Amino acid sequence: MLIHQRTLEQEVSLQGTGLHTGKECMITFKPAPVNYGYRFVRTDIENCPEIPAIIENVVDVCRGTTIEFEGNKVYTTEHVLAALYGLQIDNCKIEMSGPEPPVMDGSSVQFAKALVSAGLAEQDEPKNYLVIDETIEFHDPENNVDIVALPLDGFRATVMVDYKNPALGSQHSGLFDLEKEFLNDFAPCRTFCFLSEVEELANIGIIKGGDLDNAVVIVDKKMSGAELDTLAEKIGVESSQLTLGENGILNNRKLHFKNEPARHKLLDLIGDIALLGMPLKAQILAARPGHASNVEFVKQLKKYADRNRLARQFQHEKKSGVIFDINAIQKILPHRYPLLLIDKIVEFTLDEKIVSIKNVTVNEEFFQGHFPGNPIMPGVLIVEAMAQTGGIMMLNGSDNMNDMQVYFMGIDKARFRKPVVPGDTLVIEAIMKSRRRNVCQFDAKAYVRGDLVCEASLMATVIEQKD
Repeated sequence: MLIHQRTLEQEVSLQGTGLHTGKECMITFKPAPVNYGYRFVRTDIENCPEIPAIIENVVDVCRGTTIEFEGNKVYTTEHVLAALYGLQIDNCKIEMSGPEPPVMDGSSVQFAKALVSAGLAEQDEPKNYLVIDETIEFHDPENNVDIVALPLDGFRATVMVDYKNPALGSQHSGLFDLEKEFLNDFAPCRTFCFLSEVEELANIGIIKGGDLDNAVVIVDKKMSGAELDTLAEKIGVESSQLTLGENGILNNRKLHFKNEPARHKLLDLIGDIALLGMPLKAQILAARPGHASNVEFVKQLKKYADRNRLARQFQHEKKSGVIFDINAIQKILPHRYPLLLIDKIVEFTLDEKIVSIKNVTVNEEFFQGHFPGNPIMPGVLIVEAMAQTGGIMMLNGSDNMNDMQVYFMGIDKARFRKPVVPGDTLVIEAIMKSRRRNVCQFDAKAYVRGDLVCEASLMATVIEQKD
């Protein structure tokens, strides 16, 4: 898999009609800086608001995935996002002159080919992969949907669909290599629906831009000539243009692949996974997925990502990722062995947040007397490590830092969730809650392998050291 982030070399545009809104839209893909992600920009609205393509902004999943931010919406995002994610592009500004991307032929292939024509540019920053190291499952028994993520050093996806329809039958499809397979084998797969759904969709007004060229219609019911005439009128075509066909597809349209519907479901799944906001290393198995289930599954992935954020940052630490090493810490804190309890600072934002690392080894002095046969790090020392972490946040930035010391005034809401043992690595996050003059209050949490082991709210003051 790729190591560095990708964007475009130059911008590229396409124009067409939105599937559900029926509105014309010019869509322009533009290069974006590292860590920008995917952001839609509505150029048809005053001040051109940005709508970040993230799972938190999903507001509707009826026949597509709609996102909204600060009152501004983008409909049917999945085919655009699938093209970006499938080509392993990490950062792109997506300008739109309307509320919905053009449907094109109902697939992602025209977006993908346009992006390839614009050129793919490697960026200096490494990709921020979400690495799945445990099974994550989503079950919807009411709709008989199952989606599972399994550990894998790469990305694979397998989809199975079964609509109990003779024309469609049971289908499955698997993608094993984005680089080799996405553009030719999955991007061209078109959206589909059943003939029995078309009239209902037209009645509720959500396929205003749909026509016979941008969707595959599977015949799942018999219709008389009069019924076909009525349907043709509702979807805005001549009745002579509609025939039930002999291959199970309206108008005898040819499928691009025998299992094109299953492949399109996989394409939709990729587009919805793009809302995670980071590339994924996992094997995905999905049975009968749809946008609603995809979104709920991605929400579970996001929770997993948030829980493991600090652990992932430590595991994928860059050479420049250490803000303060042990030598710098000793210049800031007065503590020394055996009570200097943090080894390095890996993240720091003045007066906001700090993250430290404490490697717990069997050689720690306290293990000699604290349950020697079953060594466990004393909870009071975990809190002390939290205090030292917060102390650096409070002291750093002081003009006369060497003349100042931190004294703790209170510890509240301390909770010990799991034991910490030799071989563990504590990742401690302290977040400033309030600062008034020299008195500060911050919340601290300690994690081991992404699991919360201790948390507390601490209050301290910074005072000048006197002889």
